[in-house]
Amino acid sequence: MGLLVVGSIALDSVATPFGETADAPGGSAVFFSAAGAILHPVQIVGVVGSDYPQGVLQALEARGVDLAGVERVPGESFRWKAKYSYDLSSRETLETRLGVFAQFRPKLPDKFRDARYVFLGNIDPDLQLGVLDQVRRPTLVACDTMNYWIHSKRDLLLELLRHIDILMINDSEARELSGDWNIYRAAQWVLARGPRMAVIKQGEHGALLVNSETTFKVPAYPLQEVFDPTGAGDAFAGGFMAYLACTDDVSPANLRRAMVYGAAMGSFAVEAFGIQGLEHVMAADLRARVRAFKELVHFDVDEGGQTP
Repeated sequence: MGLLVVGSIALDSVATPFGETADAPGGSAVFFSAAGAILHPVQIVGVVGSDYPQGVLQALEARGVDLAGVERVPGESFRWKAKYSYDLSSRETLETRLGVFAQFRPKLPDKFRDARYVFLGNIDPDLQLGVLDQVRRPTLVACDTMNYWIHSKRDLLLELLRHIDILMINDSEARELSGDWNIYRAAQWVLARGPRMAVIKQGEHGALLVNSETTFKVPAYPLQEVFDPTGAGDAFAGGFMAYLACTDDVSPANLRRAMVYGAAMGSFAVEAFGIQGLEHVMAADLRARVRAFKELVHFDVDEGGQTP
């Protein structure tokens, strides 16, 4: 089943208390693809400048990422620079240079238009709607957004919600979008605007899957070493969507499993800078971590009436 991601392809310079990196591969589409390709081939649509390292794209291609939708145009690639606090819970953006990304208009190759599973990275909602006009019969469409679009293009974002199946955002964005501090009411607010489901990412506290009938929570995996949270949410999305694509099953039970696969993928991403934490992960490594998640949360209910 075709798995398509449309989003940014960037070069990130990140500093945390545990180290730093300069001009490392980043962007929503790159993190999604690096994670998703571990389970399922990924089709990527984005733009890079003439300065983007060819070896980065070749490494993604070697792992099963179809680059037919990546445009290389004259100019500077999208660059982003940030510094994280000691507990990694907050960050300061030091510099954003859009470069060729400022003029990005997604154009899907014809073979990408039949993608069954589509993820729209956090780009302008006008561009996200334009992508939906190009795909033919998707089984499931998920999208991300960010605070900037919530404030600057709210009406377009609300229109987009009418055309997608899953809104995948973090808890602060859910609160800003809905105007409600309670994350569960915020999720219901989202559902009332069109999506069948909301996935609320909560960082070190895990993630929620909410639909009109149930709520499912997956915890964050307990790690002793966390180096860089950049891209963890997009890696989560890559694992989540790739699992659905490779199983071609959007039943409630399988959506819950996809949440765990997403959380497992996000946990690998934060163990190193940029996409390095995902580069050597194999499907067997991922399955082992998923089994560890099961052990983390599984328990048997006392049915014998031994407790009050």
